[in-house]
Amino acid sequence: MLVSWNWLKNYVALDMERSDLENRLAMSGLNHEGTKSVGDDFAIDLEVTSNRADCLGHIGVAREISVLWDQPLNLPDPQPVANGPSIHDQFKIRIDAPELCQRYIGRIIRGVKIGPSPQWLQDQLATVFQPLNKDWKPVNNVVDISNYVLMETGQPLHAFDLKELFGNEVVVRAATDQEAFQALDHKLYRLDAGTCVIADSESAIALGGVMGGAETEVSDKTTDLLVEAAQFAPLAVRRAARALNLHSPSSHRFERGVNPEGIDWASRRCCELILKIAGGELDQDVIDMGSPGPACEPVVLPLSELKRILGIEIPTEEVQRILLALGNESLQATDETVTVTPPSWRPDLTRSIDLVEEVARIHGYEQIPEDVGVPMVPSHRTNADRVQSQVRNVMTAAGFDEAITASMVPGKWISTFTGWSSAAPLLSDTPMLKGADTLRTSLVPSLLEARRINQSLANPIVELFETANIYLPDEKNLPAEQWTLAISSGRSFFQLKGLVETLLDALKIDQPLQVTDNDSELFTVGQGARLNLADQPLGFLGDVSAKTLKRFSLRTPTTILEINLGVLLKAACLVPQFIQQSAFPVITRDLNIILQEAVRWDELARVVNEAGGQFLESLQYQETYRDPERDGEGTKRILFSLTLRSHERTLTGEEADQIRDDVVQAVTSGLNGKLLA
Repeated sequence: MLVSWNWLKNYVALDMERSDLENRLAMSGLNHEGTKSVGDDFAIDLEVTSNRADCLGHIGVAREISVLWDQPLNLPDPQPVANGPSIHDQFKIRIDAPELCQRYIGRIIRGVKIGPSPQWLQDQLATVFQPLNKDWKPVNNVVDISNYVLMETGQPLHAFDLKELFGNEVVVRAATDQEAFQALDHKLYRLDAGTCVIADSESAIALGGVMGGAETEVSDKTTDLLVEAAQFAPLAVRRAARALNLHSPSSHRFERGVNPEGIDWASRRCCELILKIAGGELDQDVIDMGSPGPACEPVVLPLSELKRILGIEIPTEEVQRILLALGNESLQATDETVTVTPPSWRPDLTRSIDLVEEVARIHGYEQIPEDVGVPMVPSHRTNADRVQSQVRNVMTAAGFDEAITASMVPGKWISTFTGWSSAAPLLSDTPMLKGADTLRTSLVPSLLEARRINQSLANPIVELFETANIYLPDEKNLPAEQWTLAISSGRSFFQLKGLVETLLDALKIDQPLQVTDNDSELFTVGQGARLNLADQPLGFLGDVSAKTLKRFSLRTPTTILEINLGVLLKAACLVPQFIQQSAFPVITRDLNIILQEAVRWDELARVVNEAGGQFLESLQYQETYRDPERDGEGTKRILFSLTLRSHERTLTGEEADQIRDDVVQAVTSGLNGKLLA
């Protein structure tokens, strides 16, 4: 935000050195980026954070200066004289899309004389525009006045050539899909459905909050004006500006929100200056459609918080002075608390900590000694944080890279990949990203898209994981968040299954992992599985089918995994536990069992663990081998090892052999297995 040194003098006395002003503003939150000399003026570049939209105009910065130096703030009181007919007699304004435009104010001035702006106006605009664009030039008195009020108040305005409007009505509506619009830059744009436009009876004449139209721009032939001041939805303006790559000083301010109580002030100020500089006659009355919205809620500041957080005592009288000087309205003050209602231009003040920050920055951070004792309390990591840390450790140690993808995805992804829920996904009326209008019900499609992009850029190794929320519709059709881990990998089904087991081991989960068939068309036949943890649904795993690979334009085989981290959170043992280690030696026995092809390892492991009894310490898979000629079609050999140990004594060979025989008997009777001698 560039502000003019001479311009600021219109509102507050600048008795201090310019360097002192720059440093003090920086210490109070408006970081000083630099200063340039423009003619006999200075352009001061201040960094304005997104929550301080009130400082995107000279009045807002002047208000800060008046509070910091305890100087009076001198603001004009625009009262344009209206001698014309009533605006309601010949003109109408209608808002058909209140979700895109909360308020729209229109005034009409007739008989203006278009010409160059006075030199003082050109000089002040040049100070704030030329450092950013050396080719900037003033346009005409009316356009320059609208820009002047914009940079004065932070409220964008627009003036239409009234005679170029078709019909006697302006409508604020949503654009139709691919509706044509020619902007002030004389380029033709095709609008997405739902974009906010201001239209006459024939076509769109302005892109709401972004830019006016070429057909109704003010020119040398203009005599009658419609002056617009409005409040557009920030998200709608941001989406339109990004979609068209059409950013402007107006869109920058509307995206951050404007002061609802300053809209009419800016309209009156603009009309007053036009009457003074360009002449004309203002129609009586004003068309004010919509509503200013709800007022700010009161905020309570416990005075003890100042001492606790800042480490210094600030007198209650000083706290009240600062808060009132910033525009807050005092409701109540006691020995323990101060309650205020923030002004309309500070919607960011919603919590007590916000007021603590306001008091601290105005009182001066330099007033806090470097060695002041501020009580510190160690924070406690939540169990979810600890599980998240363990998951990331396991994944990164296994060679995976973490991805962060958008919560909104194209609807066709959801129709292709239903994820956890078969219910209709939730749609957004105002999506932030073009084409992404659906809340994701699975993380996998986003990871597959990231995989496609990497492959298109000749990156063959794409091992990605993401931990984030997905959104499943509940019975009230509201988003129920589910904390989820998803993986997209070029590794095999069994490698990812082993990764899940490693994750369970890292979280000290001793409940069994159960694997059952998943015949979804997403997976290759026989290579898709549902995962359960102690009979509770955990997720799914599988090799992506050729059909699904084609849908996502993937070139190489891909394996996907998605699990519900909420299930792991409940089962995790996050407190380290002491386990008594046996001092006695182990005995191992190797078994080679012939089984039917359909028998899964988890079934075999369950039978072996049950038959092994208390002395079976661990079961290790070794190898799978197939020999149809010797063992018969549809069979396989599985080689595994038993580790046996007692915590009380040394097992004998006979005891170990007996356990082995019990295991063989259980496998033979339960799974129709056969021991290979």
